[in-house]
Amino acid sequence: METGFTFKAKKMKVIGIIPARFASSRFPGKPLIDIAGKSMIQRVYEQVKNASCLHEVIVATDDERIAEHVRSFAGNVAMTSSAHQSGTDRCAEVVSKISGFDIAINIQGDEPFINPLQIELLTSCFNKEETQIATLVKKIHTPDELFNVNIPKVVRNIHEQAIYFSRQTIPYLRGLEQEHWLSKHSFYKHIGIYGYRTAILKELTQLPIGALEETEALEQLRWIEHGYTIQTAETEHETIAVDTKEDLERIIQTYFTS
Repeated sequence: METGFTFKAKKMKVIGIIPARFASSRFPGKPLIDIAGKSMIQRVYEQVKNASCLHEVIVATDDERIAEHVRSFAGNVAMTSSAHQSGTDRCAEVVSKISGFDIAINIQGDEPFINPLQIELLTSCFNKEETQIATLVKKIHTPDELFNVNIPKVVRNIHEQAIYFSRQTIPYLRGLEQEHWLSKHSFYKHIGIYGYRTAILKELTQLPIGALEETEALEQLRWIEHGYTIQTAETEHETIAVDTKEDLERIIQTYFTS
């Protein structure tokens, strides 16, 4: 939970990276859309800057329009290849160019009101020396979320490491009607923010796509299938991503309509 945690590894340097691309099949130019007087990427950047655990924050993009805009509000920006298939690959390019960081936090560029405490909670996972990769989970409270195939679910072991992610509801409660599942078991959904030790991040980009990732279309399954461990921490905060114009309207109604 986001109370009582600290990032103890004071000697470790942490960089927050916000991958941002202009091209989007559902919402082209999304990072530059206006949200009550500020662009989405500026709102994300300012929220991330409030995380006390980060030594530097940088936007990683392949588009000069986004780069120029970030510079206009005095943000840090790095130009990256347009060939990257994921934000993970874009983050890896940044840490290969900018040395001196032990941990990289990959922050979604379409969550303009991400809570800085979530970034601090995620970073605290690296208090454990054995942590290679970290991510967040949130307890599911409604049937709509539990059975929504667009919301990835996660199962963890006794050490709170993720052992599988799926778009289906996992685990399956055999012999029990689905209407009773939430009262009999704690289910968790995945919150899509990642932290990596930078040495591990560079390794991840060299892995071939595995059968699990191809089946579920979830990148993190590639890492598990190749034997990497993903530490999780439970957040209480909800995140609202902007994937469509309808999401944008919902954001404005939530945060700016009294």
